[in-house]
Amino acid sequence: MKEIALIIHEEATLSTVTGAMDMFIHTNNLFQKLYKQQPFKIVLAGENASNHLLQIQSPFISYSSLNEIPHPDLIIVPAFYGDRDAMLKKHQVIINWIKTMHQNGSEVASLCSGIYFLAEAGLLPGRSCTAHWSDMEDIVRRYPDVNFLSDMVITDQEGIYTSGGAFSSLNLILYLIDKFCGREVGIWASKMFSLDMDRISQSHFAVFKGQRQHKDDEILKAQTYIEQNHHLQINIDEIAGHTNMSKRNFIRRFKKATHNTPFEYLQRVKIEAAKKALEKGTQNINLLMYDAGYNDIKTFREVFKKITGLTPQDYKRKYSRVDPIPA
Repeated sequence: MKEIALIIHEEATLSTVTGAMDMFIHTNNLFQKLYKQQPFKIVLAGENASNHLLQIQSPFISYSSLNEIPHPDLIIVPAFYGDRDAMLKKHQVIINWIKTMHQNGSEVASLCSGIYFLAEAGLLPGRSCTAHWSDMEDIVRRYPDVNFLSDMVITDQEGIYTSGGAFSSLNLILYLIDKFCGREVGIWASKMFSLDMDRISQSHFAVFKGQRQHKDDEILKAQTYIEQNHHLQINIDEIAGHTNMSKRNFIRRFKKATHNTPFEYLQRVKIEAAKKALEKGTQNINLLMYDAGYNDIKTFREVFKKITGLTPQDYKRKYSRVDPIPA
């Protein structure tokens, strides 16, 4: 039986807590019906001596303060609401406890923005990780020594697990059930909770907003130029000239400020424009391609799929506002 410490605090996104809890409870129920030992002992863990946040009536759930849990097998950190700096400062006790438990051998998992707790505990340098795609820019800025994979739904590296954003974090719980209980139980859980078993990408959910959390005015000027002229056949030499920099110096400064090369940034702006057109119901893919600044349909499709994980046609079917619902 694995003891799972599920962290709770006032700012926790309770849907991530209860979603994980529900999946573990139902898995225990399955084993109980089969007259087998339940695989999970679920402990709601918090700083306070009593639990005022969740009152769960289940024989599989208990509550303990952090200092009453000597060595959980797995710690799960939920997403949270609020200003990142304020929350991390407020919950330093939890962060320190996570660090200590991991040093003592506990595995640690984060759901969506819970990754900030892991990063502050020093668990992520050199490791691959993921979270909500909208947190990428802030996380890369705060923790430059982590390998943030914004398109991934799940990462698993040396006992550190991270998950994508919002309800995709439940895919990590499904993955853990599959890993700890075996494939047969994993398939059962996939069907029980209507979750895709092997979903690996969240890239088609991402909305590219431009990485502007920096203070390089010349690069901000270049970003604006790209965003206003992406539909034209502009090139890197032209953009660098717009900032009065040499091409080499421009590329270096652009990547330092935005964590993308100018070419990558231009591609992402073009594809974001194409996504918006598809969502509005644009019917002609070739016309859309030209409007986005591409001349070759094969290149357009390859870049679109690389960035979103879907072909333009698949993206249109999934997100178009005017497509009829299939009969």
